Amino acid sequence: MSSVSVGRVLRRGACAGAVGALVVAGLGSGAAVADDVPQTDALAIHSPYDVAATVAPDGGTAQYRPLVLGLTHSNDAFTVTDGQLTVDASGLAGVAEVAWPDNCTPDATGTVAVCDTGDVPIRYSAQVRLKVRAVTGAAVGAQGTVTYSAEATGGPDGTLVATRSDDTTVTVGSGVDLGIPAPQDATGIAPGTSLTVPYSVTNTGNETAHGFSVSMWATYGLDVSTRYPQCTYTGPDANGTTYVTCSFDTEIAPGATVELPEPLLLAVTDHALYDRFDYEVEPLADVTDLDSSDNSRSWHITADNTADFAVYGTVASGAAGDTVTSGFRFVNHGPAWAGDVSAGDPITTIDFYAPQGTVATSMPRTCHGAHTAGDDPTIAHYACTLPTWAKPDLDVSFPFQLRIDTVVPDATGHVTTRAYNGTPLAFDTNTANNTADVIVNPSA
Repeated sequence: MSSVSVGRVLRRGACAGAVGALVVAGLGSGAAVADDVPQTDALAIHSPYDVAATVAPDGGTAQYRPLVLGLTHSNDAFTVTDGQLTVDASGLAGVAEVAWPDNCTPDATGTVAVCDTGDVPIRYSAQVRLKVRAVTGAAVGAQGTVTYSAEATGGPDGTLVATRSDDTTVTVGSGVDLGIPAPQDATGIAPGTSLTVPYSVTNTGNETAHGFSVSMWATYGLDVSTRYPQCTYTGPDANGTTYVTCSFDTEIAPGATVELPEPLLLAVTDHALYDRFDYEVEPLADVTDLDSSDNSRSWHITADNTADFAVYGTVASGAAGDTVTSGFRFVNHGPAWAGDVSAGDPITTIDFYAPQGTVATSMPRTCHGAHTAGDDPTIAHYACTLPTWAKPDLDVSFPFQLRIDTVVPDATGHVTTRAYNGTPLAFDTNTANNTADVIVNPSA
């Protein structure tokens, strides 16, 4: 299936979280949720819904255009290897033809091939790069389809089979097709570093582009250093995102590549950690781009930095039958922010095991009853989440109303912060403050 535009992801606020709503969190009854359900995994095919093949010129042949594919799986608890993507291009007869890359083995007809994708990642990356071109005589508007199936080794049962795939419609067209190259993820980058964005624009259409627009989005740990007079800069907003919109009157002839007026530089700030820079290009003058699949890119940048997540407990007292206010606080002591800029999942889960003899009658809306393997059934367990990110100095209270069913002197519960998927927080090197006590009826 086609991946969602990374630009649209940021515009919809995948990196934003309702931080303010947690500071004064609403109270509600949390439904019990089982956290020890069996592990599952799924294999997904990433393919464009539509691809344009430019019409062949009179007396000549059409140029090849890219059709890029890949596989992903959904659960990083499993290793998935030996991806096999079967591509059936027989539906292009009379419309377009395919040039197969080296990692694809076509059958005798040359229209169906099995493509080796190797190890299957969690996050999409291009693994199969086909080329398609309109056949001589195919008219503008002619259409054909490419279909897919896939399997791989791994997952809970040893084999994963893609259960859903969207076909790709190839349409013969004429016009402008702008595209920008896909960047390689950058890791281990020192805060204070300046990075050059690999930004160039190529027109693979058969008509000239009379100017182009550029949109950019940078997450909280990145500053856009280069200032073009053709651009407007806003932010960072309340979610920490910087927005840039530009309009350039540069003409791009068919087959030509142009650069921005000067290199596009990003500053990796002192609070950078897991960051992301999204950018896209469109032709000006309300011209429709023939193929938008290569108009948007996302650059993931991981800084060599740490964030210190800490939790702090409380002390309360009461008689049997009383309801007392208890709970805990979460603080990010920095220096980095931390956020899930890929899936938009919460950045941390905080497990709260209530003091013996107590049970929650109300809790913040971001908390729920929970259960994990090995839990003591006599101890109430709750799991709370933060939004998708935590800025430095974020200080959030999680108030609980605890009913004391049985008075137990020095009844001690505990609270622990961990990664959302259950693993330790890799960026948090100070683990001494990841756990705190919550005490009801201290004896001293």
